[in-house]
Amino acid sequence: MNKTKSIVVASLMAGLGLVSCTENGSKHRNPGKIYAPDMTYSRAYDAYTANPNFADGQTSRKPIAGTVAMGHELPDHMVEGDTNGYKAFTTSMRFNEAEMAEGKRLFNIYCGVCHGTNLDGQGPLYVSGKFAAMPANLKDAKYLRMPVGTMYAAIKYGKGVMGSYASQLDVKQRWMVIAYIKQVQAANGGDAFAFGATATAPAADTAKAVATTETAKH
Repeated sequence: MNKTKSIVVASLMAGLGLVSCTENGSKHRNPGKIYAPDMTYSRAYDAYTANPNFADGQTSRKPIAGTVAMGHELPDHMVEGDTNGYKAFTTSMRFNEAEMAEGKRLFNIYCGVCHGTNLDGQGPLYVSGKFAAMPANLKDAKYLRMPVGTMYAAIKYGKGVMGSYASQLDVKQRWMVIAYIKQVQAANGGDAFAFGATATAPAADTAKAVATTETAKH
């Protein structure tokens, strides 16, 4: 009896094994009916490839009109070629020590190769002899009091042989770079540095100062 049961069990297991395999011995992968096949087998499109899901056939999409990406600043609305507008253009942004350090880092990456990490126009490209004319020496009197808007326009649109860095630096990063330049210029005879963040006294310290003043009055 036990032998008969063993044979039956073995037969059933062998049958299940055969059912779960295809003719070539590979595992059966067909899951049957799928609730949402377009999601299970959705097609991925790489950036810059044709995409039939959009009217223009492009996979990469522009930002929705009237929106600003999280963490980004509002558009500056500067008009290229408006040199008078450049001179009046400015910002209310002010930067703390960490942001100033980031401005220096960005300058060294994108600007130092030409203008030099010392802002003296002695960048490696010029020193190597690849440029016939020396890049701007930002410590020179000609540039010490250059309007910040003019500097911003040069970064955004380029100037002379210098190309635009609008795609490398966003609005805030451009101003951080300019703030760093102005900080160095201030230490070399330029206008007083005005981009530093204003320290705000903690509420407890302010309350303590007010209490001390009131006590002194009485």
